[in-house]
Parts: sequence; C-alpha cells; structure tokens
Amino acid sequence: MQTSRRPALAALAVTLAVAALAGCSGGGAVTDVDVEEAATLLEDPDVTVVDVRTPAEFAEGHLDGAVNIDLSDPAFADLVAELPQDGAYLVYCRTDNRSGTATDLMAEEGLTDVHDLDGGVVAWAEAGMPLVVG
Repeated sequence: MQTSRRPALAALAVTLAVAALAGCSGGGAVTDVDVEEAATLLEDPDVTVVDVRTPAEFAEGHLDGAVNIDLSDPAFADLVAELPQDGAYLVYCRTDNRSGTATDLMAEEGLTDVHDLDGGVVAWAEAGMPLVVG
C-alpha cells in the first residue's frame, strides 16, 4: 500500500518557511510595559533607561537615572549601535509614539531586551510616579 507523502512535505515546507521568516526579523524583541512594570524595571541596576525625547523635553521632567538619546538626532542610529547588545533597556517618550519607532530601531540593531513604556512619561506622571526636573 502506497501512502502519500504530500501532507508531510507540505507541513515541512510550511515549517521551514516560518523558520526562515522568523530569522529575517532583524534580531531583538520589544516588550510593551505598563507603569507598574516599568517601576519594577527601574529597580534593576542593569537596566538602562532611555528617554528619546528632545533635550528640552528631557529637562522638563524625566525618569530618575534616564539618559537622553533624542530620536530626532541624525546620529540616533549610530548612538544605538554603540549600546551593548546584551543590555536591558527601558525606553520612553512623551506618549509612546516616538519610543515605538526607537525601540523598533533598537531591535533592528540586534538589542534583545528592550521594553517600551506604554503611554510614555505622560502615563508615568498621571500614575503619580516621580520625575526628575533639570
């Protein structure tokens, strides 16, 4: 009795196609986090907090310990490329628009532990969380 190999071959082809597409994703994964999860990440000294707003916005109020890497800076991609690939990053902007773009670029650079603060610094402040001015 001859059995058809077509279903098995089709399943194998689909599996290989999915694996190939996954390999083309560019590297890292981005996780959206809420204010509570972000606060927990801030307790970890190995997490680098990245504010992607302009320097003027940063001066108006930012998360404690944040570094300012302005997404609108033409050197943004070069600055991201200098970040340690094995680092952990919490990224935010004002309302979570620019940080989405920034975290996608970070993932494309191969950073694999990137967290995007959902709602940005506005959500952080509305939750009564502290900001550093200056």
